[in-house]
Amino acid sequence: MNAIYLILGSESALADRAVTKLLGQVKEESAEITSLFASEVLPGDISDALSPSLFSERRALVLRDLQDLTEEGKEELSTLLEGLDPTITLILLHKGGVKGKALLDQIKKLKPEIIPCDPLKKESEKEDFLRNLFLDGGRKPTPGAITALISAMGNDLAELTSAVSQLMSDTAGAIDEAAVNKYHQGRIETTGFDVADAALSGPTPAALLVLRQALATGTDPVMVTSAIASSLRSLAKVSGVSRGAKSFELAGQLGMAPWQIDKARRQLSSWSPAAIARAVKAIALADAQVKGAATDPIYALERALAEIGAARS
Repeated sequence: MNAIYLILGSESALADRAVTKLLGQVKEESAEITSLFASEVLPGDISDALSPSLFSERRALVLRDLQDLTEEGKEELSTLLEGLDPTITLILLHKGGVKGKALLDQIKKLKPEIIPCDPLKKESEKEDFLRNLFLDGGRKPTPGAITALISAMGNDLAELTSAVSQLMSDTAGAIDEAAVNKYHQGRIETTGFDVADAALSGPTPAALLVLRQALATGTDPVMVTSAIASSLRSLAKVSGVSRGAKSFELAGQLGMAPWQIDKARRQLSSWSPAAIARAVKAIALADAQVKGAATDPIYALERALAEIGAARS
């Protein structure tokens, strides 16, 4: 492997995929791996991670958010870069921009393998990203499956990555449009997002009824909070743009499909910025509760819907 990899860009889903692939190669070399977040690095942490090991001849360091390194951390890494041991592999992540530019320039002079991770703007780039995710997992999707997944989930790469992972886990055989539609109808759109639509648009009693129906058909409470949170994020995004702008013009800027923008605009008539903020707090609390912080996740969801209804009214 190359000694230094620089993962450069702000798109976390692309960066995570790059790190996963690189660590797979590092593990094949039986390297001892250390992962650090730059903001949490203390003096000596980087040196300790790269010091000789009794357990492996090769060492690897994954250092995330390089732009957040303290001055002490920058000096420590800079010194190590001047005489880098050939048995060491560095995987450095920087989100781009001018912060930490001097260190970044020093790294670039060492001719690392640079892996760009800038946000994807073209539809074809997002389709390629999804296709490669499936191929990484040993599954081959049809073009229709890719289109259906983007239509259902929008353009958020983190959410798309999660959807791909769940789809590969929950289905067998070919990944085609029918498989994607079956997954979303059974797990998200007909259940979690129905609850979200009712919570954001209709009276609270109606939303509670849809919630009960969703839970009765097997929808996981976590899927409900996820769907509501996603819908609230859409409201927040759309609330900050001009109402006169066309949805297809805003799609790339907001990372949403045009139909999602149109839907959020219809819902926004009942929402103020303060109401959206109050609803976000309510669903964040419910999400923590259904993931183990409360003994009764259904009651937690019902309280959240009541709070969201009160915020909207």
